[in-house]
Amino acid sequence: MQVFVVDYGMGNLRSVAKALEFVGFDGVVVSSESELLPKAEAVVLPGVGAFRDAMENLRRLNFVKPLLEHIERGKPFLGICLGLQLLFERSYEFGETEGLGIFEGEVALLPKGVKVPHIGWNQVWLRQKEGMFEGIKDGDFFYFVHSYRVVPKREDVVASTTDYGEHFVSAVQQENIWAVQFHPEKSQKLGLKLLDNFRKRLLG
Repeated sequence: MQVFVVDYGMGNLRSVAKALEFVGFDGVVVSSESELLPKAEAVVLPGVGAFRDAMENLRRLNFVKPLLEHIERGKPFLGICLGLQLLFERSYEFGETEGLGIFEGEVALLPKGVKVPHIGWNQVWLRQKEGMFEGIKDGDFFYFVHSYRVVPKREDVVASTTDYGEHFVSAVQQENIWAVQFHPEKSQKLGLKLLDNFRKRLLG
């Protein structure tokens, strides 16, 4: 099962690749070569850093079209941290920047009165218990590092929320698209369980 991890210069991707290999993916490709993406059975879009830089890099490396085509074909897709935020229409980090527009909604700074960035373990409250969260309990802890959060227009795509000054959306799920604000590759057994659920989705 080949999974393509998008390398667009936004963070160390080795920990993501190692976690995918650990749960049983035997063909993990980490690459900045966009022409390889259409061959993949599944795609993982990780990332840390600024939304604007990320979109500039995706465009410069010609990843936007193959990413959108992969998702439109119904192939499994997993977004992690910045990879979740990029799926939305726009972000207001360092000015307004257009995103991939897969989901309606925007990316906004965490609420006033909380320490930014939000770093560490926090609970995930499930809205959708099948799919990515199969075998994971309501209130289980995952590891976060972020300053912005997504604000979807549609409630039905919300897979989980997390409390940090307010209940923000910490995961979305719609058909073949799974995306999380936390880092499964840093979330020990439960993070590996989520990645294994992603692998099992490929098996049908």
